[in-house]
Amino acid sequence: MKQYVLAHDLGTTGNKATLYGPEGDLLSSAFYGYDTEYGGPNWAEQDPEHWWRAVCDSTHALLRRARVRSSEIAVVTFSGQMMGCVPLDEHARPLRNAIIWADQRSLEQERWLAERIAPADVYRITGHRLSASYSLCKILWIRDHQPDVYAATHKFVHAKDAIVARLTGNFVTEPTDASGMNLYDLEAGTWSAPIIAAAQLDVDKLPDLRRSIDVVGTVLPAVADEVGVAAGTPVVIGGGDGMCAAAGAGVVREGAAYNYVGASSWIALATPKPIFDPEYRTFTWAHLVPGLFSPCGTMQMAGGSYQWARDQLCLPEQQAAQALSISPYDLMNLSAEQSPAGAHGLLFFPYLIGERSPRWNPRARGGFVGLTVRHTRADMVRAVLEGITMNLRVILDAFTAQGAQIDAMRVIGGGARGRLWNRIMADVYGIPVHRLAVLQEATSMGAALAGGIGVGLYPDFSMSETMNEIAETVQPDPANQAVYARTYPIFEAAYHALVPIYDMLADADL
Repeated sequence: MKQYVLAHDLGTTGNKATLYGPEGDLLSSAFYGYDTEYGGPNWAEQDPEHWWRAVCDSTHALLRRARVRSSEIAVVTFSGQMMGCVPLDEHARPLRNAIIWADQRSLEQERWLAERIAPADVYRITGHRLSASYSLCKILWIRDHQPDVYAATHKFVHAKDAIVARLTGNFVTEPTDASGMNLYDLEAGTWSAPIIAAAQLDVDKLPDLRRSIDVVGTVLPAVADEVGVAAGTPVVIGGGDGMCAAAGAGVVREGAAYNYVGASSWIALATPKPIFDPEYRTFTWAHLVPGLFSPCGTMQMAGGSYQWARDQLCLPEQQAAQALSISPYDLMNLSAEQSPAGAHGLLFFPYLIGERSPRWNPRARGGFVGLTVRHTRADMVRAVLEGITMNLRVILDAFTAQGAQIDAMRVIGGGARGRLWNRIMADVYGIPVHRLAVLQEATSMGAALAGGIGVGLYPDFSMSETMNEIAETVQPDPANQAVYARTYPIFEAAYHALVPIYDMLADADL
């Protein structure tokens, strides 16, 4: 009986294959890694052949581990890294390495395009700033620097779409990934004719648009044995990893929001309409759920800042944790709990590699403000957690200023494990924080939802709330809220006061 959902998550470091049962239960997973090549300044590329090998090998390993036959797979579905550029020929073979999301080489193409269409218009059409980060400028870079590759390209697609094309022979994408291209009209749900005209882009080189829950083909007999799935198995396109995470976190209705806390962090919502910020501070994706949108703001160094604190400030905790065979973060959290809310007036700015939304300031730098002789390492560790969280509140405030209603904050990712951090979030955000039962697999869970719904195995996206239940609710503490109500305006004022200093430091090239 075909009762299992096979979901692949093509991330930046590797592919994770996961198997879900008919009730949405996670049964097993397998991971296969691959490398990123950095061939030039601000370049980041991956070989799509490595993605294909990762999908094939992880599928075989997963089914062996789970003792499931390929004939029992009801559907194959995907999530994947977003904002990339994969040129494929008509046989779904890559013509060069993929230019991935982290690549920033196409700044000249960004400047060229800004002269042909107003960046404000791009934001209003696509929900995103005009940027070299997105797929369009990467496509234009190939056109400008590798015209033979551009001419030979049948379709420009994303990571998951490249694998789907090879599996099925069909070249498609869907709204979540399309909305990360600077080419997609968010509200119309189509490729944007004004942007395509301004870019002088060949629209025939763009894939067909389907819904995230659509069956877009079946596994071809020619690749079935290699990939380890029976020929004729339905393939559902799924979505970009960020939007799959939203669905896996249960953010599938208006009023819901989630906070992913990993090395970086973001806050995203589910809304019936896009949120267009007057200052372009936030951006909006198409949601995995057809008809919904997902306004989002992303910071560069969340868990990354806490990791920096671990490495630079907390050697005793690292040594003790090694001796006790526990995480050093557990000991850091215990230390931070010895400091009160507000860390005795110490502020930390988590701009260790500049900042994205809502600051959009690559020159911003990290630091402590308010340090005195009375401050301890416990104060410094707590200030790091509070500074990260207050920076995330800037994103939250940008949404609420535009009328977004947020009932509670769901948290996922490795950083969501820390109960102290959960409490700080509740107190800084001023709303309940829901720590979910599944913190690390929300992305594959969202892809599995799309696949299961697409073939009728799962009823609808509301199933996410039972697949990933709330493990704990943390309510704001009124006394701590009052402290942060006084601290947060100081945090904001200090950042803006330091902007000229950041510029001076950058110009000094120290």
